[in-house]
Amino acid sequence: MSLKYIDLFAGAGGLSEGFIRAGFKPVAHVEMDKAACYTLQTRVAYHYLKSENRFSEYVSYLKGEISRKELYSRIPAEFLGSVINLPVGAENNPAIHKAIEKQLKDEEVDLIIGGPPCQAYSLAGRARSKNGMKGDKRNYLYVQYGKYLERYKPKMFVFENVLGLLSAGKGVYLENMRKLFLKKGYDMKVFRLEANDFGVLQNRKRIIIIGWKSELDIEVPDLEMVKMATAHTVQSLFNDLPKIQAGEGSRYLNYSSKTNEYLSGKAIRNGIDILTQHIARPHTDQDKEIYRIAVQKWNTEKARLNYNDLPEKLKTHQNRSSFFDRFKVVAPNEPFSQTVVAHIAKDGHYYIHPDIEQNRSITIREAARLQSFPDDYFFEGVKDGINRTPAFKQIGNAVPPLMAYEIANKVREILL
Repeated sequence: MSLKYIDLFAGAGGLSEGFIRAGFKPVAHVEMDKAACYTLQTRVAYHYLKSENRFSEYVSYLKGEISRKELYSRIPAEFLGSVINLPVGAENNPAIHKAIEKQLKDEEVDLIIGGPPCQAYSLAGRARSKNGMKGDKRNYLYVQYGKYLERYKPKMFVFENVLGLLSAGKGVYLENMRKLFLKKGYDMKVFRLEANDFGVLQNRKRIIIIGWKSELDIEVPDLEMVKMATAHTVQSLFNDLPKIQAGEGSRYLNYSSKTNEYLSGKAIRNGIDILTQHIARPHTDQDKEIYRIAVQKWNTEKARLNYNDLPEKLKTHQNRSSFFDRFKVVAPNEPFSQTVVAHIAKDGHYYIHPDIEQNRSITIREAARLQSFPDDYFFEGVKDGINRTPAFKQIGNAVPPLMAYEIANKVREILL
């Protein structure tokens, strides 16, 4: 039985990838960011060509032998049309509904997944805002989510967001969500989850809300009891990657060694024999000197660099009273890394590669692996080719597919 879902606020598709892997079928992905929509369409092309035993055509695209336009020309328009590049809201909902219902063909929706942009609820977002995000319309996108529940009447929904949702508005937003969803006919449970409990080698805390139709006799398992942490360390994600310097890398490379138990077991290195988007940022001499100091300090003392401990000539930031850890090594010998966030699109200082000889911040592919994306996942920009900034932004905003997969399995058990 094929269980169908709609993905709202889909981003690059990390949540969706987990549900597809668990056997769900996407009806539509709705996303306002154009670059992320190209990533979603490229992933649609991947799944279609793989199902048609034409995977070599996808590999040709990864190698740059055919353009994105040429890749898409080989995919039926109805498949690419499942990606809807519009912001959810009153102005665009009629067009979104029309596109979704064209894909549905009078069939039922079993599930809605996705969560609104997190800036409105995140502690960092509120700290940066002059008025703590008060009046920001993103605070109320859950109301739109409720409208989609009302229209498509799925049996269940999965709503993902940041921990700050618990405290935003002193808990008022979460309580209003609960009341709204109940009014639409849905009960819900709120779970505070850690990605590393689901086998992801990253410290990433998130809120997952599982909702279901009130009239259904549904028992939702306690997701907070899931403990799937592995014995592997972050180094397992980097072992097979070619060593490159700052500013080096290519659209595709060969792996430097065979796979390992973690990469194969978690479907990160999943059979494809070329490595894509292993591309490092260029860095100034000053940044590289700071990186060397940070890595040396971790390697010799297992201690983090405090910005104020740097030599005076390397301290260029005016703010010396906060953000002491603005330069941070991705520690290879730890069971998980620091949280990968969208700020990685602006600079790589918080994600320094642990190999002092490479002396750089992590690449697109390394960031994707920290998020548990498979190596055949390609992150697009608006323009064809390699676009580092939108790729990093999409990865930082994503739900780890490995975490999504385990949640999807629990939901599938309930629905079947």
